[in-house]
Amino acid sequence: MKNLSYKAIPNCAWNRAIGLGWEQPYTVRKASNIDDGPWHGMPLGGFGAGCMGRSSRGDFNLWHIDGGEHTWKNIPACQFSVFESSNNQDLAYALSTEANHDATLSAWNFYPQSKSAADSTGTYHALYPRSWFVYENVFQAQLSCEQFSPIWADNYQESSYPVAVFVWNAHNPTSAPITLSIMLTWQNMVGWFTNTVKSPEVEMRDDGSPVYDYQPNLDQSKDNFNQLITNSEYIGCVLNKVGITEPAEGEGTWCIATSKHPRVEIFHHNRWNPTSTGEDIWRSFADNGSLANISDETPAVENEQIAAAIAVRFTLEPGETLEIPFAIAWDFPVTEFASGVTYRRRYTDFFGVNGKNALNIATTALQEYQSWLSQIQAWQQPIIERQDLPNWFKMALFNELYHLTAGGTLWSAASTRDPVGQFAVLECLDYRWYESLDVRLYGSFALLMLFPELEKAVIRAFARAIPDRDENTRVIGYYYTIGAESPMAVRKVAGATPHDLGAPNEHVWVQTNYTSYQDCNQWKDLGSDFVLQVYRDFIFTGSTDINFLADCWDAIVETLNYLKAFDRDEDGIPENSGAPDQTFDDWRLQGVSAYCGGLWLAALEAAIAISEVLLTNKVQIENLAAQKSVYQAWLEQSRPVYQEKLWNGKFYRLDSESGSDVVMADQLCGQFYARLLQLPDIVPNECTLSALNSVYDACFLKFNDGKFGAANGLLADGSPENPDATHPLEVWTGINFGIAAFLIQMGMKSEAFKLTEVVVNQIYENGLQFRTPEAITAVGTFRACVYLRAMAIWGIYLMLD
Repeated sequence: MKNLSYKAIPNCAWNRAIGLGWEQPYTVRKASNIDDGPWHGMPLGGFGAGCMGRSSRGDFNLWHIDGGEHTWKNIPACQFSVFESSNNQDLAYALSTEANHDATLSAWNFYPQSKSAADSTGTYHALYPRSWFVYENVFQAQLSCEQFSPIWADNYQESSYPVAVFVWNAHNPTSAPITLSIMLTWQNMVGWFTNTVKSPEVEMRDDGSPVYDYQPNLDQSKDNFNQLITNSEYIGCVLNKVGITEPAEGEGTWCIATSKHPRVEIFHHNRWNPTSTGEDIWRSFADNGSLANISDETPAVENEQIAAAIAVRFTLEPGETLEIPFAIAWDFPVTEFASGVTYRRRYTDFFGVNGKNALNIATTALQEYQSWLSQIQAWQQPIIERQDLPNWFKMALFNELYHLTAGGTLWSAASTRDPVGQFAVLECLDYRWYESLDVRLYGSFALLMLFPELEKAVIRAFARAIPDRDENTRVIGYYYTIGAESPMAVRKVAGATPHDLGAPNEHVWVQTNYTSYQDCNQWKDLGSDFVLQVYRDFIFTGSTDINFLADCWDAIVETLNYLKAFDRDEDGIPENSGAPDQTFDDWRLQGVSAYCGGLWLAALEAAIAISEVLLTNKVQIENLAAQKSVYQAWLEQSRPVYQEKLWNGKFYRLDSESGSDVVMADQLCGQFYARLLQLPDIVPNECTLSALNSVYDACFLKFNDGKFGAANGLLADGSPENPDATHPLEVWTGINFGIAAFLIQMGMKSEAFKLTEVVVNQIYENGLQFRTPEAITAVGTFRACVYLRAMAIWGIYLMLD
């Protein structure tokens, strides 16, 4: 039977038939990298609270409950099920099309999967932070479930909550009564999501990246117990553990809950075996939609698993509709990095730190969910209603924000120094370190535009880190991959802008420069990236936060001085060394490069502008006017050098010394930033347009006939300079979105949308949704999933505005 619930779903939402697989989903380029397959759905959970994911086949399979760590596992007992009785016909299904391959829950009936988009059992829709299941052609009733977490722009409270709301809508379109029961079952996983290997040793993966062992405490449930809690408004099952007084990482509570309603009956069974056939709970549910109302708080013994269930049964007369809300909440207040290094999560500012507040969080959700939905809609609706934006763009614009939830996100409790807490997202799951500065040059537009105080918190963390030093030495992974002996490199040099803010196994925000694939102290883009993001964040948060500029000024001076020391020939521009010493860290640049040199020029302009703001506002900083004069002199010297050494009449050469004829797609990132910040152009306008047209033609249109997006670097005829190269022949999703923003900035909107649409289709048609990679290739492979840079699509939106 056709379900009309879809009419309430924005038509720009991504959708896929329930349980419909992919014929040839893209696969990972390097076997050592993460590839969980295409069954990814929109994540649920607040920023930094931990999250879970439910795929388009209905299974809960993504568990990022432990900050910065990745667990991919279908836990069958965590599920919704529906019973229906109509016209003397009874049906009962667990609402996942993924049946178990062993005896676990073998007594359950699993929902039939769609055979095709045209012959489906319903549709999954997603428009972050909301997603929907619309069930069709199975039940007589029209059933849909909207699921979301309370995330909307400029919200620094509810966006941190560890909760997911599931709003069921049931309608009877027939001429006879229908009895329905909706059951939520949940396994007690308290204590599971923490690394059993404390302070694990860092090793080198075969791709040269640092990696450490993560072994969650899965299936270790001894002393876990479940407790039924009920009052006049709500009923819930709290999943707990005996003996928790001051919770460690992974310790706390889960809660499943629903609201009481005069038209419904609510049943419970708070202790059943999720590793059995499931017959003890399924028999009564499949018979009449009830549960045995068992309340048993006996703790689990060694090697025992326990789960809880609540079911809501009701009857709909012909034409009647009823809304049934459920909430799943979790309260794991502590994040631990290295052994003994702990932080409280942001949501504890509102719910406390004892780990016993999952019920409070769940009932808050049941009380507030309608208001939350209204605020989400109020944020999204102006974009959804824009007639000048195609639906595919609106879809990707919102859905790429999934990374703010699923990107191993950290958000600490507030402090005097950090009044909204500290914040960080991973570069990606394979490169598991936080807020890589070269990547967020593109990918942080979303955070800047939607949560600007969190964005400034990240930049302040970099400013604090620039003066730090770490004399520990380590091997550089890049040399391992090319079979060469590696020099030993110091981890962090004072004055160098760190590449990242650290990793989950050490001390995020304190031990920076975690990656050892390259010696990032030698990189020629990071210092410029920092200065540009400081001024960008000032400009796009109203140009009023003078204290933010003042807080960052000393770091700006120190890092620009550090970077200028790489100007070996004293022509005004730091030279690339011939090693891959910038964001394209497999790509050797030699001498003055278009990419790093352009960023340097724009950074000098930004530093001059920052100094002018500080001088105008009479901020007392020693030698401020003199420092401004230094930057003006550097800029005056270096600007003509850039043009003379790199302009070839059509585009800017890759660099001044390698002799390469490649057209680099992102050659003028510095010019884009200069215009973005309303600074003087670093190159003539006619040269910018010529270079952009060269990029569009060679790297996009001539690369596999424009079917994949723009490759990073090709010869002018679209052929590879080196057929065995890696980065030049990859399509980087975030770089493509950055180029599209640049095209719009320069008045080439149709070209920008053509490029963007191709890349969006690559992601959302090939099983890469909600795990957008850094790179895709022309042979259907990808690299580095759940990547930060792809949120650069918000830079496109900024340019459109």
